[in-house]
Amino acid sequence: MTVSSGSPGWYLRRLSRMGPREVGGRVGDAVRRRRWRSARPKCPSVTGARFTAVLPAGAIAAIPPDAAKRLVAEADRLMAGHAEFFGVVRDDLVNPDWWYDPKTGRRPPWGYAFDVPYRDEETVGDIKQIWELSRHQYLTRLAAAYAVTGDERYAERVAEHLRSWWAANAPLRGVHWTSGIELGIRLLSWVWIRRLLDGWPGAAGLFEDNPVALNQIWHHQRWLAAFPSRGSSANNHVIAEAAGQFAAACAFGWFPASARWRAEALRTLERHLRGNTFGSGLNRELATEYHGLVLELGLAAVAEADARGVPVPASVRLVLLRMTDALAAVVDSRLRPPRQGDADDGHGLVVDGAGTDRWASLLATGDAVFGRLTWWPEVTGTDVRTPLLAALIKRTELSVTRPASRPAHFPDAGMTILRGPGGIWCRCDGGPHGFLSIAAHAHADALSVEVRHDGVDVLADPGTYCYHGQPEWRQYFRSTLGHNTLQLDGGDQSVSGGPFLWTRHAETRVLVADTSGESVARWCAEHDGYRPSVHRRRVELTAASREVRVVDEVRGRHGPRREVRLAFHLGPAIAADLVGNRAQLTWTRDGEDRSAVLGLPGQLSWRAHRGETGPPLGWYSPGFGRKEPTTTLVGTGFADGAEDFTTLLRFCG
Repeated sequence: MTVSSGSPGWYLRRLSRMGPREVGGRVGDAVRRRRWRSARPKCPSVTGARFTAVLPAGAIAAIPPDAAKRLVAEADRLMAGHAEFFGVVRDDLVNPDWWYDPKTGRRPPWGYAFDVPYRDEETVGDIKQIWELSRHQYLTRLAAAYAVTGDERYAERVAEHLRSWWAANAPLRGVHWTSGIELGIRLLSWVWIRRLLDGWPGAAGLFEDNPVALNQIWHHQRWLAAFPSRGSSANNHVIAEAAGQFAAACAFGWFPASARWRAEALRTLERHLRGNTFGSGLNRELATEYHGLVLELGLAAVAEADARGVPVPASVRLVLLRMTDALAAVVDSRLRPPRQGDADDGHGLVVDGAGTDRWASLLATGDAVFGRLTWWPEVTGTDVRTPLLAALIKRTELSVTRPASRPAHFPDAGMTILRGPGGIWCRCDGGPHGFLSIAAHAHADALSVEVRHDGVDVLADPGTYCYHGQPEWRQYFRSTLGHNTLQLDGGDQSVSGGPFLWTRHAETRVLVADTSGESVARWCAEHDGYRPSVHRRRVELTAASREVRVVDEVRGRHGPRREVRLAFHLGPAIAADLVGNRAQLTWTRDGEDRSAVLGLPGQLSWRAHRGETGPPLGWYSPGFGRKEPTTTLVGTGFADGAEDFTTLLRFCG
């Protein structure tokens, strides 16, 4: 069933996932929005404002030459008006239309911000396309290019675009004032733009000596103080809101309320960083890209605190340290983390050019700020962001025991990584169904596996592709059939109530996680999403034979036989020749031919699907807004509780 957000039924389901305190808070928000419609206070007058949160001497000089070269090449493309957002190529950025969606050609209606139906693509367009440009992270790249080269063309373009945006987006008017995460990330971008333009003669006139800029900065912070994400929505959004608010209150602390905003934002950031993160260091949303986003935002916030001399609770740095160690633990041989849960290509701070590896950059920053452990993978790439953050963040000794060897099992997150020779990497999913009562960014992927060989997706997690406006595709990429796991009776393990809402969550428990042996690593887990039946899965990785064995059972009372569909999604680089229940897999890596044999359960009838649209099946999304055909092998049959379904993946050579 396809469920759209914003319908009366959706609002009722959404309300059912809230507690009394959250309901009360949202009622207060509604009253405040109504009052703000007619009562819009003016920004208090500011005199003598100065920007002091500058980069220390030598920070720019520490940027590696190849990273600087990539940055400048990216900046030159932007200067020519060229960019790509979520698979849509744009060449109109010399003089951008801040309200235009190039994907649908639509522009949202003008009016009071909270009246804009931003979830309605027919009215507004693709909201992600509209919002992304106004995060102004492309302007942080141009500002960084100015800092590296001293070429004032970059600074002048930044100033031109900021003045244009401020003129087109008066406070509380239009679509760019509807979402707190957008305001928070935009504030963080403005802080870094001002910092990176500090050597430019026009910097003060653009910011602290500019009443329009002061009005925008003040209204952004007033908005964030009034309308925080709360209750069942307090996921990565509240981190972005608090980090942006805190950064601005530190760097732009020119207003009577700045000290209060700074203190409140720091308390919120500390509480929700802990709340959003397992003790193991993995993000509770179990969506890897949001792990990266939250880590970036947290590091950026600590940089602002240290630049201003604001004490930060030790717990903040401890969470960021654990997140960094956890990231180092789960990446594959090419530094790629799991593809798990939702992913929308969101970043906290962008100052690098195309081709810079996000995950290598985070590990490099972790090394600079916390120090690497002996078991961390080597990072050979370079980036611009690491030396800039490292110049601001004070290296602090933390009283914490870090892992002595590379962790492979994370009990609280239910994630287990099995590793074998030749870069064999296997992620087994036995974790909770997302975070908080709505599990907004979860997928119905309990017991799914993800297998790579030397960084190549062999059994792949297909990804996310979209959020709004394409409900059939949103449903497919979140579905059980859209993952490498078993489906019963044509339904999902967990029940969706809308694009970012799950009304029933499958409960999963890990029974075995033995990663200590050098010869065979074992994992076993089960979930109750198909009650009264239980789906149990065992996975074994045998090093000597380079085999991954997957055994599925449907246990418990069945009544009538239950229809089974078992799916294996191959990565886009994999060619498959399916004959009966045996698939020959081939691909190329670094100019070398590679191969594997996938032996599938003989009790099921197997068929290969590729790029199908009615309904969707056989797709892989390499990034938000992009999809490409890939091969999905689906076996159909019945489960009667008397037999196992065994799959054997054997790597050749």
